[in-house]
Amino acid sequence: MVPSLADTRRYSESMVEEKVIGLFDELRIPLLRYLAGFPLTLQDSEDVIQEVFLALFQSLRSGKSHQNVRGWLFRVAHNLALKRRTRTRQDLPVDDTVIEPGPNPEDQLLRSQIRVRLMAVVKALPEQDRECLFLRAEGLRYREIAGILDMSLGAVSLSLARSLARIARAAER
Repeated sequence: MVPSLADTRRYSESMVEEKVIGLFDELRIPLLRYLAGFPLTLQDSEDVIQEVFLALFQSLRSGKSHQNVRGWLFRVAHNLALKRRTRTRQDLPVDDTVIEPGPNPEDQLLRSQIRVRLMAVVKALPEQDRECLFLRAEGLRYREIAGILDMSLGAVSLSLARSLARIARAAER
């Protein structure tokens, strides 16, 4: 569970640094997985994550408090990734041809075909639906997703239901 940082004014700089390092260790991989949905290189995604945690450190050091630090981190990562994507104008495809190791070649082929089909469905989703799906996969609640993407709770719910229905239909085929 993410530690509460509601009253950071009492913390010394070393305590703030300790908290940020703990959050970095806990949330770096989930943030990196979320950023994989943006057409950014791995290096750009890592740079965005560094910027996110630097922003958190500076914010906490200046005495600002964050009630929902996990949601705040994903929101900042989202915004920085959009800026970086716009600035670099990259349009790199997400690698969807990874074959998971399996006990035999037939299973590998079947899993690969299913993965390609499902990734095609995910890629075909509108950007906002895809972002909702990725944030939910990272364990964020509907309210947190709504705050990150500036959507209503109903829109988040509808987006996720629509996305999951499309994925379920593709999985049944």
